[in-house]
Amino acid sequence: MLELAVLGLLSEQPLHGYELKKRLSETLGPLWGISFGSLYPALRRLERSGAIEAADAPGAAPGGIVATGSLKGDLAAARLRRRPRSGLRTRKAYRVTEAGEQLFVELLADETADDERTFALKLSFCRHLGAAERLAFLERRRAQLTQRLAKTRRSPARSTDRYTRSLLEHRAQSTQHDLTWIEELIAQERDATLHDRTEGATA
Repeated sequence: MLELAVLGLLSEQPLHGYELKKRLSETLGPLWGISFGSLYPALRRLERSGAIEAADAPGAAPGGIVATGSLKGDLAAARLRRRPRSGLRTRKAYRVTEAGEQLFVELLADETADDERTFALKLSFCRHLGAAERLAFLERRRAQLTQRLAKTRRSPARSTDRYTRSLLEHRAQSTQHDLTWIEELIAQERDATLHDRTEGATA
């Protein structure tokens, strides 16, 4: 799901590899262990497939020289740019293409991968889906949690020690909490859809 996260962030604005890694760590959390060793191969794959492309940094003129509005300033910037900078990684910015935007939506709507981490990632980009797709996504999650809660409650507790029973109770409570949260999100989504339809009818 690294490609999904990369496309989601680049759909908002072009980013350099370093800034992209920082944003990914904030979005995915420390457990994903995003490193340059995993990020740059993913960027190369997406670039080869045409999903992303190189982009000039914001505020930069063609060729990467900052436009200052004066010839003297531009020439000075050009001289600085030509100075060798050993040991520094090339600051290449990336932006998403039209094909990448389509791939992003396809990955976001994919129903085959909805584990815990993938659900959290998709939820953070859920605003990019249509109303019907968002509702279907949340309802799938509700069905998963309902099934999990029923399975936890069916687990035999008489043959386990008090620590295991406590763990099972904790799992049931956590799942119930998540289920209540998802049901609230579904209700809010339906209210928003109804509101949009009402506004459209009266416009």
